[in-house]
Amino acid sequence: MAVAEAPRAAALPRLDVTWAAAGALAPVTDSLTDAYGGTPRFPEPRSDRPAVIANFVSTLDGVVSYATPEAAGGGEVSGFFGPDRFVMGLLRAHADAVLVGAGTVRAAPSERWTPADVYPHGADAFATIRRARSLPPQPTTVVMTASGGLDPMHPGLCSPDTPVLLAHTSTNEPMGFAANVENLRVTGATDLLRTLCARGVRLLLCEGGPHLLAQLLRLGAVDELFLTVAPQIAGRTAEQPRLALAEGEAFNVADAPWWRLQSLHRVGSHLFLRYAHEGPKGE
Repeated sequence: MAVAEAPRAAALPRLDVTWAAAGALAPVTDSLTDAYGGTPRFPEPRSDRPAVIANFVSTLDGVVSYATPEAAGGGEVSGFFGPDRFVMGLLRAHADAVLVGAGTVRAAPSERWTPADVYPHGADAFATIRRARSLPPQPTTVVMTASGGLDPMHPGLCSPDTPVLLAHTSTNEPMGFAANVENLRVTGATDLLRTLCARGVRLLLCEGGPHLLAQLLRLGAVDELFLTVAPQIAGRTAEQPRLALAEGEAFNVADAPWWRLQSLHRVGSHLFLRYAHEGPKGE
């Protein structure tokens, strides 16, 4: 199928190909439906865990972070591309909770994991989505950390309007955090997913980092992957290894997860891919 050239820029960027995928119908406002090209549909939760979707941006050669103090996040990878930030906001607007690792928090010292923070132009529409889905004004920020050793004054952790769940594996209770932060001791990712399910989280959005994503992939707990491919090549050396999409886990040929392409969008030279998990090849 031929893909048309991207039309002129607008407050809400228009993407090119209709977004179609299986799953439960999710309400969306007319302006965002028009901007994306279709009504988003998301997987149903499992009996023991939420539906889990992941959202990442990668270079052509698979780098998701330059991993330097001045360029540690995904913004440098996407070029802070407006449509990519719009999709981030749209997914956050539908999610009950946004899951990030401690490394992601440290790499984004000014980030708040809310829809309007990443794409302010869509603030009103994102709020309408959450009201239509009977969701709280902001998704819960869930931070997975071993020690809980994070800056309590980080904007994404201390904003009173955003609930934060600090899921840690340490036997020591993290101290000094604001009243909106709840400490939760867990034994690992499986325990966290079960706990979130028991708390009523139906749709969980994972935004990284790649070590946390790899843990979820090893568990077979990622239902869909939203991947923006930015038209740049970062490269890597032994001195600058940089981070790929999944770090800390190595799959064998027999158990490597395969994915089915759900939709493809293009804006300029950026590609927006959506995949559904199929399991190991041959299943």
